[in-house]
Amino acid sequence: MIHRVMFGLAALCIAFAAHAQPAVYRFSPVNQWDINKTVAYWNPIINYVSEKSGLQLELKIGRTSADTTAYVLAQEVEFVFSNHLFSPERRRLGWKVFGRRQPSEIRGAIAVPADSPITKLEELRDQEVAFAGPEAFIGYKVPYPYLLSKGIDVKVVFGGNQNAAFAQLFAGKAKAVGSNSFLTDAYTVKENKNFRVLWTSEPYHDLALMASSKVPDKDLKAIADAFISMHQDPRGREILHRASMEVGIAADSYFIPATEADFANYRRFYDSAPALLR
Repeated sequence: MIHRVMFGLAALCIAFAAHAQPAVYRFSPVNQWDINKTVAYWNPIINYVSEKSGLQLELKIGRTSADTTAYVLAQEVEFVFSNHLFSPERRRLGWKVFGRRQPSEIRGAIAVPADSPITKLEELRDQEVAFAGPEAFIGYKVPYPYLLSKGIDVKVVFGGNQNAAFAQLFAGKAKAVGSNSFLTDAYTVKENKNFRVLWTSEPYHDLALMASSKVPDKDLKAIADAFISMHQDPRGREILHRASMEVGIAADSYFIPATEADFANYRRFYDSAPALLR
């Protein structure tokens, strides 16, 4: 009898301990920088969000932006920071927008080094143009079809992330770069490299914080609240400030609530996008 009671108590303790463990969710932000910079930016943020929400977020990124998105499409993660999920096919996967990062406006851009002899887009015909990768919405899917629409065929070079594309440009391996204006400005600040911008697109909101449909509502609310209130907490604000300084983006960048409606022009893009970019 005593053994049965002890066994029952042990089983109850094990069950309670398992129940008490916080849920673990994987978080995949798009590779906007190389892996070291991506980790330096995101790890302090998700550690804070984990602490505040009582849920564990773990960073899961691939070698390139396309690799990271492959994890997302394979449903290996539960939270993302991305703008790669607004095509009609991917919208059917059920990802839910709950936030976005300030600043509120970013643009696709085509740029050359400030001292480049190139001053017009037409001069890029048959030249190498560097892009982050085939999944980069603002930095590739927006500027590349614009070049095609103007009859300017270029030799596409993929860097794997935006900073690598910038490095190829300034190493002379490409004549121009397609980019996200937010990251172009950050690279200028961080690396003291100057650009001449030849073209910019219409404005888009910065990337979306999104959750898988598999995440329970109460857990999504806890994670969302932690991200969105972070800048209102002095310690959270300091973490955001330090993380932003690591990668050269605006020190006052933070997360705000968002819905699917904030990304309507992303969806409209696909109405007229070339088939190879859908």
